[in-house]
This record gives sequence, C-alpha cells and structure tokens, in this order.
Amino acid sequence: MSEPADYVPPKGWTWDQQSGGQFASINRPVAGPTHEKVLPVGRHPLQLYSLGTPNGQKVTILLEELLAAGHAGAEYDAWLINIMEGDQFGSGFVDVNPNSKIPALVDRSGAEAVRVFESGAILVHLAETFGAFLPMAGAARAETLSWLFWQMGSAPFLGGGFGHFYAYAPVKIEYAINRYAMEAKRQLDVLNRRLAESEYVAGPDYTIADMAIWPWYGGAVLGELYGESATFLSVHEYAHVQRWAKQVGARPGVRRGRMVNRRTGPLEEQLHERHDAADFDTKTADKLAGE
Repeated sequence: MSEPADYVPPKGWTWDQQSGGQFASINRPVAGPTHEKVLPVGRHPLQLYSLGTPNGQKVTILLEELLAAGHAGAEYDAWLINIMEGDQFGSGFVDVNPNSKIPALVDRSGAEAVRVFESGAILVHLAETFGAFLPMAGAARAETLSWLFWQMGSAPFLGGGFGHFYAYAPVKIEYAINRYAMEAKRQLDVLNRRLAESEYVAGPDYTIADMAIWPWYGGAVLGELYGESATFLSVHEYAHVQRWAKQVGARPGVRRGRMVNRRTGPLEEQLHERHDAADFDTKTADKLAGE
C-alpha cells in the first residue's frame, strides 16, 4: 500500500482485495449474495436479523421500549448476523435487504410478510405500527423525523469517517483523521446546543430520534466507541450531551436493547440471540460460557 503522500489516483479504479484493513473480507464493490443460506424464522410476529452495532442497537432498543410500554405485539426474535463471517451476503438476508447491511426486519404480523431495511425505516415502521415514540402529526412529528434523519445522514461521518480512520485504517492518515474529527466535533456541538434547550433531542418527550442517536453519539461521549476517541475528541466539552447520554442510557429498555445481538464488551452484556424476555436472565454469554 502506498503512503498517502505518494499516492496518485489512477485513471481507472481497480479492486485491491487486500485493502480495507480488518474489514477487507466484508467490503466489496458489487452487490448480491455470495452463497445460499435460508434465514431462520422464530415464533414471534417480528423477525429481526441484526448485530449489536450502533445501527443494530437502535432497533432492539425500540423493541424493548415498546415491550416495556405494554405493547405485547412487539415480541420479537433477534437472530445474529455475523458480518465478519459474511452472513449478510447469504441469499436469505439479501432477499430481505438487497443492500446487505444490518439491521433487517421481517414483519409477519399481517396477512403478508413485510420486509423493512435501513434502521431509520425500521424505526418509523415500528413506531407507526404501535403508535408510540413518534408523534402522529404536526410540528412534533416533523421535529422527530428531522432529528432521526439527521442521525441517518450524520453518523456515517462519525463511524465510517472518523471511526474508521482513527481506529481501523491500516495507515494513520493525519489529513483524514483531522477532517473527520472536525466533523465529529461539529456534530457533537449541534447536539449539545439542541440539548441545552430541550430534555430530549426532539423536544420534551423521548422518541425514536433519541433511540437512533444514542447508540452513536451517546456511545461517543460515554467513551464506548473507538478506543481512546473520547479523550481525543474532548467529549467533556459537551455537558448537555453527557447529561442526555446518561439519562437515556439508564432506561431499562435501553440497557436491555443494547445487549441484543452484541458480541463485544463484558460477557454479561452480550445476548447473542433473543427469542424470549427470559433470555436476558438465562442466555447471556457469561451464563452460556458457564454451562
């Protein structure tokens, strides 16, 4: 691999299969399945195929919040999609999400199964289905959707931009790290200014906007993303984001949701698959390791 100062883009790009650092095996310039694999189906109306990354946590947090609020129809099976092993390129998963990214949902609650992919679309679908955590109309709904889509558009700069070049890229490139660190801090300042005037991101009520934003930006200011990045980004400067991150993170639904399909962190916080509420008590990775 050329050093950044030596690299001159060729006239036409070709795929170097050795590029991409630790994610080289899952990044490719074409779509579609690489192998045949049928997705499992459990007994609940909602079938989630995911991984406990920030994007995956958004959906499991909403599902656990719906159940905590008494929406029994939100019971779900959460199947693990191990992206490092290429599960997202199986034919069954591609049928649900042609973009081969987690999370993906199949809603079997009606006469016809409905596929929903992209985390923001899944949040809206579930919130509308159960009439919860998304205002029905007016300014409150517009504000919630605006912040939800702010997250969808902004987080790639935090994760694929700053996170990748700061923590994962095989070569540390000063320009790239500085460029995306500046953008990450700008985004944190946007949130900090908003949360200085509002208890939650979209207003006085907790919504799917908070659930979407918390795994990324809450994780960043709580020191749970990208090694020492919290120190590097001086997250102590964002006091209002810190307040909100701790407040949201203390919710029982959030604590449970962030455990589902998780394969990193303390074993007691990893529930690789979730098929019943009792799984949180009996099937976390620490308990399975002790069997």
